[in-house]
Amino acid sequence: MLLSCNNKQEKVLPTLEKLTESVYSSVIVQPDSLYQVYAAVGGILDKNLVEEGDIVTKGTPIAQIINNTPKLNKDNAKLSLNLARENYEGSNTLLKSLRDEINASELQYKNDSINFTRQKNLWQQNIGSKIEYENKKLAYELSKNKLELLKGNYERTETELITKLRQAENNYRSSIINTEDFTVESMIYGTVYALLKNPGEIVGTTGPLAIIGSTNDFVIEMQVDEVDIVKIAINQKVLITLDAYGPKTFEATLSKIYPRKDERSQTFKVEALFNAPPEVLYPGLAGEGNIIISIREKALTIPKSYLVGQDQVKTENGLVKIITGSENMEMVEVLEGLDANTYIFKPTE
Repeated sequence: MLLSCNNKQEKVLPTLEKLTESVYSSVIVQPDSLYQVYAAVGGILDKNLVEEGDIVTKGTPIAQIINNTPKLNKDNAKLSLNLARENYEGSNTLLKSLRDEINASELQYKNDSINFTRQKNLWQQNIGSKIEYENKKLAYELSKNKLELLKGNYERTETELITKLRQAENNYRSSIINTEDFTVESMIYGTVYALLKNPGEIVGTTGPLAIIGSTNDFVIEMQVDEVDIVKIAINQKVLITLDAYGPKTFEATLSKIYPRKDERSQTFKVEALFNAPPEVLYPGLAGEGNIIISIREKALTIPKSYLVGQDQVKTENGLVKIITGSENMEMVEVLEGLDANTYIFKPTE
């Protein structure tokens, strides 16, 4: 009955054939250096200065934003700067008043010093009264302290005025920069692929205004399942088909592996570059890709549908354990446990 059962089952012999192992992935074509353009300040979009499809260079104005607040801030900063400069450098400054007081105090100090010295010499000769001596001494000490106080006050005031002047200069320069930020410029040479705001719409710092990317250089973005990512390596060959080009196959080379896993899709992003790109490419073209992992020219293979479990096949002598190697969607390589002359039977459902 066993032989009768076996005669009814499908059976095949292992075959020697070329076996290409690959990892499948969906494909999206995107321009290289693709980035979203953001404004550094908020406001209302006055006008877009380019159109979709335009080629721009680094520094090309992309959009003009209107906001009166920065202009008012700039005017106020200019007024504050002029006032700070006048307080420090003007002809009627507080520093000039303090210098005048210091000059008068120095004259008074010099006069009191002379009078005290003269009275001191007389007192040492027992000439004059003690009260006169002490009054001259007190006047000298008071004028000395006043002079030192005025000089200290002058130094503090000068430091404060210089600091305020530097702060006003910085605020004015910052206000000029903020005003200039209302013209948004391109950061690269490339093509404007999308304008995301219309004139009159509110512009913020968290929403993009446009999308710009390389004009001629495109990358192939693929999502590889986490169970396959350890098989992937830079410079592996990739075979690409694009929906826009039908069954035509394009060759590419794996160029980049992103190390961070997308937790939602449980995939890793990888990129490849066309060896010879199609003549016409657009952002977002979709297709399929196969990343070539290995090629065995003469591999002993069996259909994957004949496996029992992960590592067994059914022969006339019962189940036999095998060691498998490379595989593709349909076939798997047999490394040990089976030869080319042994029939294997397809498992029943």
